[in-house]
Amino acid sequence: MPDTRTAAAALDPTALERFGIYAASVSKADLSADVIHAAKRCVIDWYATTLPGAIEAPATMLEKALADELDRGAATLMLGRRAAVRTAALINGTASHTVEFDDIYAPAIYHPGSPTIAAALAVGQARGASGDAFLRAVIAGYEVSTRIGAAMGRAHYKYWHNTGTIGPFGAAAAVGLLVGLDGRQHGHALATVATFAAGLQQAFRGDSLSKPLHAGHAADAGVLAALSAEHGLLGAPAILDAAGGMGEAMSNVPDWAAAVADLGRSYNVKRITVKNHGCCGHAFAAIDGALALQAQHKFAAVDIVSIDVGGYSATVDVTGNYLHGTPAAAKFSLPFLVASALVHGSIRLDAYTPQRLGDATVDGLMKRIKVALDPEVDALFPRQRAARLKVQLVDGRVLDHFQPHRVGDPDLPLSDEQLDTKFNELAIPVIGEASAARLLARLWSLEGEAGLAFTQTLR
Repeated sequence: MPDTRTAAAALDPTALERFGIYAASVSKADLSADVIHAAKRCVIDWYATTLPGAIEAPATMLEKALADELDRGAATLMLGRRAAVRTAALINGTASHTVEFDDIYAPAIYHPGSPTIAAALAVGQARGASGDAFLRAVIAGYEVSTRIGAAMGRAHYKYWHNTGTIGPFGAAAAVGLLVGLDGRQHGHALATVATFAAGLQQAFRGDSLSKPLHAGHAADAGVLAALSAEHGLLGAPAILDAAGGMGEAMSNVPDWAAAVADLGRSYNVKRITVKNHGCCGHAFAAIDGALALQAQHKFAAVDIVSIDVGGYSATVDVTGNYLHGTPAAAKFSLPFLVASALVHGSIRLDAYTPQRLGDATVDGLMKRIKVALDPEVDALFPRQRAARLKVQLVDGRVLDHFQPHRVGDPDLPLSDEQLDTKFNELAIPVIGEASAARLLARLWSLEGEAGLAFTQTLR
């Protein structure tokens, strides 16, 4: 009996071929002002999270490891050091995912900015791209990769880290647009990069520095696949949707027809979460709920008998632990994050200083915090990230709170002014107030920039 899927594939374009045709079309698409504006927000947020990551491990370790690929080349690292294109994509992509402030597309359980923008910037610098072309590349990368990630879904996230496995598609789509791939070539770039997809969740279920490299590897892989397709390298176009393809091997046979159905009509770049806390996003709803209760009822850490947090599966599996001895571990410990937020008022970069990590009040409170699966909250995941909290106080009060969304989600978005504040908070300590102000102003007018030279020397 013939394989009907193979026969159908011979007649109809595969999912990747459809994605490739779409990605190539973005170079001349009639994009509305709100789509361009959303893309600029993503780029500004990318710079905000990448600058502090650029001066921390593991990005600084990669600079040492790859020293023979630096101080030459047509791209730059964040602070202006010259680099080969792939090296810049790798290190900047890693830096962007380091301080855990990078953006999220919730339905795909995925950080699109870190790999997509790192790859686009490196190639855009090398190829002399305009600001408009760069933004279009970012849009193409976001639209393709977020749909692939959403289609792969929750089943994929059971073991895989989507930023590592889905990020390569965003990077390849963005770079393909910048180097002028046609639809067919774009499809082959995406097909090739599918087989580079990698990143296991075990990398961040303990004290490890390898998680940020998932984003860096994704950016590098996308550059390699797109540049190779430019020179004729062919991929396997059915690698997503064929029997034994990525969808079947790494998920539960996604609905690819639904994934491509609204391309060019609906824009996921307008539905991006901007992080408001410097930690794993699976802890955000609990942090927001705890701070909302504290603001309403005016209690302190010493007033708390216990806190019960009901979360979705990833909240429990990824952040429901008490490891907090290092910054890398503490960013994935919900008990620490909620306790530290209640004691100190926020989770920003200073949450991971030695003094904060060793705070006795925080340590005492986190031992009174329990995390458990809430079936109703879990049923909302991944499209909605919620938490349910029950706080018992020493005066006998029991406070219940349902946090339906995270601050920064599309349903509770940060304004442009709040995004500016986040940018300045994270960028100024690295490049200074004057340089940060100049960079921010130019990023807000990016579509009118003739080139990206201003991105190559930031201080």
